[in-house]
Amino acid sequence: MKEIIAHITSQLIDLYPRDEAQAIAWWIVEESTGLSRNEILTGCKGTKNIPNLQTIIDRLHQFEPIQYIFGHTVWHGLDLKVTPATLIPRPETAELVDQIIHEHLNLGKKQVKVLDVGTGSGCIAIALKKAYPHWSVKGIDISEAAIEVAKENAKRNGVEVEFGIADIFSDSEDLHSSDFIGKKHPYDIVVSNPPYICEREKEEMRANVLDYEPHSALFVPDEDPLKFYRRIASLHLGARLFFEINEAYPSEMATLLHELQYTEIQVSEDIYGKARVIQARSAR
Repeated sequence: MKEIIAHITSQLIDLYPRDEAQAIAWWIVEESTGLSRNEILTGCKGTKNIPNLQTIIDRLHQFEPIQYIFGHTVWHGLDLKVTPATLIPRPETAELVDQIIHEHLNLGKKQVKVLDVGTGSGCIAIALKKAYPHWSVKGIDISEAAIEVAKENAKRNGVEVEFGIADIFSDSEDLHSSDFIGKKHPYDIVVSNPPYICEREKEEMRANVLDYEPHSALFVPDEDPLKFYRRIASLHLGARLFFEINEAYPSEMATLLHELQYTEIQVSEDIYGKARVIQARSAR
């Protein structure tokens, strides 16, 4: 089996850095055989043939993400279904979740109401519900296909999260009459990882993202990169606000939130030292 891993790695080395190519090779072998890495290394169980190996390699050569090929990914301890209708959850988003969890460690069994705006695969909402089962967590998205994936992910991870379709740019009266938005300040926490990559940044992106992941969940107009943040924050739906942000706009985000009457504004860096999370408290 080590020879197969070496073979797969050699087939991918021109597409990915060696460490990433090897990680993908291990993923293919573990996924296809149902064996753990330890079982493969120790040979304590008989290895199996890998069906459709060349097909998988060919799809990777077309830069299709391995997560879409196998239809799921493991993120923040969750097994999540992913499809081309949803973004593949990133490590940076796990840091956003961890920050919320850390900020609320001392609340005990206090009931907390959370809204995840632009929930996609449901990863943020499900991770928070998994960490705090007594919390009331809801997630909304404009994409019906994404909501269906999120509902399935909640089931496969054994949590109850309410998901629904909503367009935050719809008429305010219609929006506030929905079951998910409601009246002002219905939530303790509003969290979002909205589209924040500018159109001009496309040329810097890898094909496995640009050619396969949903552009509607990734990109914003160059002339209005903060459009989603401005809209979500202006609704004042929660006492606390947590955003994943574009590293290029932390000061602009802080100014925006200050102008919308938010206080206690804090920007945090991710593991790469880039501004990635901003949190604030609504003063209304």
